[in-house]
Amino acid sequence: MTQNASLYVPSQVPTGTRAEPTGTRAGPPSTGRLIGIDLARGLAVFGMYSAHVGPDVTVGGPVGFLLETARGRSSALFALLAGFSLIILTGRPRPRTGRAGRQAMARIMIRAGVLVVLGYALTALDTGVDVILSFYGLLFLAVLPLYRLRAGALALIAAAGALVLPQILYVVRKSIEEGHWADAVVARDPLARITGTLGVIELLFTGGYPVLAWVPYLIAGMAVARLDLTRPGVRSRLAAAGGALVLLGYGGSWLALRLVPRALSAVSAATDGGVANSAWWSDRVGETGHHIPPAWLLVAAPHSETTFSILGNTGVALVVMAVCLTVAARLPRLTRAARPVAAVGMIALTVYVLHIVALWLLSDVWHVAAIEDDGMSALPVLLAFIAAAVLLAMAWTRLFRRGPLESLLHLASSPARHIP
Repeated sequence: MTQNASLYVPSQVPTGTRAEPTGTRAGPPSTGRLIGIDLARGLAVFGMYSAHVGPDVTVGGPVGFLLETARGRSSALFALLAGFSLIILTGRPRPRTGRAGRQAMARIMIRAGVLVVLGYALTALDTGVDVILSFYGLLFLAVLPLYRLRAGALALIAAAGALVLPQILYVVRKSIEEGHWADAVVARDPLARITGTLGVIELLFTGGYPVLAWVPYLIAGMAVARLDLTRPGVRSRLAAAGGALVLLGYGGSWLALRLVPRALSAVSAATDGGVANSAWWSDRVGETGHHIPPAWLLVAAPHSETTFSILGNTGVALVVMAVCLTVAARLPRLTRAARPVAAVGMIALTVYVLHIVALWLLSDVWHVAAIEDDGMSALPVLLAFIAAAVLLAMAWTRLFRRGPLESLLHLASSPARHIP
């Protein structure tokens, strides 16, 4: 299911206009924020909630369309925001070097470790949600060596990853399907033995958010963070680039599925009669079984982990980010009206973890997970989750700069300041 991204750090940006000199000691955290990024993160939280407790997309109508639009796209948005936040932690607009750079890298590594542990703990609750935090922890470690690169280089790496990595993932998954080497790895995997849940194979290849396919999202977010978003035209170009990727990803998938002979029938057979005609953008296509046909590489459905899917999802995320940044910069009245959503984005890790715990507590009482199959009756549950998150976020952010779990994560990474 969908999930979170830049969950673990607020969108703090340096105050003032002068960049911090590289190689110098980092100063205290800034109280400034990129409100547009908080707003985008809050929208992604609501999209994640809709996937976990909302009605099924088959309800149709405007509600069904919004639910379908959120599926997969909100988790991709989170992932881009995660890359954005990584750059904030390691120095924006210029990367920290020297002692400050080593400390920033250590903070990321500590936070990644905490997210991995927290993700395993939430997965152990067995709520039926694919918890993303453990995948995120590994993703942060995977992209950390790139934090000093410029926007252009990061964008090229993200594009190359989107074009190449899904094909590698497909080959690996086919080899897992046809061979037994993965079973041998799992049998010797200490993570799988200790936790009984996610092992290395799942984290890298077969899980809900395989690192091999999700790396491009974080790198794309890092590239956006390297841009000067206050310059005229940058946000409009960001939106235009996003629109082009949407057309290339979803439009390309739509064309490929209809131009390649027997592609639609192969996808339908692989998903046990799923709605193959919607495979270019909707999760109504269903999931593949054990046999994954080559035609699956042509779909762009949420969590299909294909090149078309990554391109389209990245495009949607860029458009949402550009719109939210523009609202924050140009429309103060609308920004004030959207303050509750931005407040949720400010404490995204907290509200994410709390919603998983709530699902665990409520599943035995109200059987919340089963409500998804009962049409629109799940809509009040979704609205209740959103209202609870908004009320908590508004109350908390009036008093504190960080959310409860965000503060604990900041405290856990504080030993990094002692690194020489």
